[in-house]
Amino acid sequence: MKKSKGQLEAEISDALTSFEKEHMGRGPIETRTYIVDDMIIVRLKGVLTKAELSLVKSDRNIRARELIKQVRIELIENGRSIFEEMIKGITRRRIRSLHTDVSTVSGEKIIVFTLDRPPEIG
Repeated sequence: MKKSKGQLEAEISDALTSFEKEHMGRGPIETRTYIVDDMIIVRLKGVLTKAELSLVKSDRNIRARELIKQVRIELIENGRSIFEEMIKGITRRRIRSLHTDVSTVSGEKIIVFTLDRPPEIG
């Protein structure tokens, strides 16, 4: 049975929230997923830790922002195989590319997956 777009989006949101909790040590406050053609766009709110937020507000905030972004990107790249299995298990599609960024101002993270083709939606 094919799943609806909303069901797929909810499953992806739940899976990424679990990933954040298990592999990043902290889950987001809110996760929203949007499927657009062959792309999956995920917006996670409230991903920064208290320590990261205080570091950003310090006198060295430019360097702190760069370091936080670098570490977060490395952690995502390190978990790429987990993402690939997770997304393939939910959508039955392979990830072609993964793009991510985190805002040290708002504490939001965006992850964009491009797939080998659009998922089947029922």
